[in-house]
Amino acid sequence: MIKLGIPSKGRLMAQTFDWFSDRGIKLVRSESDREYAGHIEGIKNVQLIFLSASEIPRELSAGRLHFGVTGNDVIQEKLVLFNQLVKPISELGFGFADLIIAVPSFWVDVKTLDDLDAVSAQFRDKHGYRLRIATKYHRLLREFLMKAGVADYQIVDSQGATEGTVKNGLAEAIADITSTGNTLKANHLKILSDGLILKSQATLFKSLTSEFSQEENQVAKSLLKKLKAKN
Repeated sequence: MIKLGIPSKGRLMAQTFDWFSDRGIKLVRSESDREYAGHIEGIKNVQLIFLSASEIPRELSAGRLHFGVTGNDVIQEKLVLFNQLVKPISELGFGFADLIIAVPSFWVDVKTLDDLDAVSAQFRDKHGYRLRIATKYHRLLREFLMKAGVADYQIVDSQGATEGTVKNGLAEAIADITSTGNTLKANHLKILSDGLILKSQATLFKSLTSEFSQEENQVAKSLLKKLKAKN
């Protein structure tokens, strides 16, 4: 049985349904929303598993899902060796977002990562603790700043409403995803000119750790063939 992970709620789920439908594949959720399962109409041996987008990387890497839809930002944050665990099959053309670093708009002299590096050193000397950056993307932020040579900071975990952490005095800067930038502006934040960490969108991934029986392999090939032949 091929197991396909689908985002369980919101716009991402609706757009995933539409994307498959545009390619002649109808996803059907079980009558009870609490079951978090479903099937593909007219295609046997495919089970839909509804999970949060953040859970799908874990299930793909563990081989409990054969395929799954989620953002590549979540994949790269959750899976250290993601290239060895999953393979992107198709970018879906929605769920676009940029993972960026933003600082207060009134920091007029801070425009680049070099500026941030200089300010972070001054900040520690003045306040006695490292400049705080709020984010839920710990690994991606650390890797990005390490390559940029920025070291004098600390990460503050933020699992929601990250843009508000600076205004509320919980952090001095943020690393978060944005699509329009409107929420950043509303919270008086600006993106560093070289502060783009990652461009993300919803993507269909294949697990490289999941075992495929001969029958499952045939089902998978048939499914992927249909997906590439858009109506």
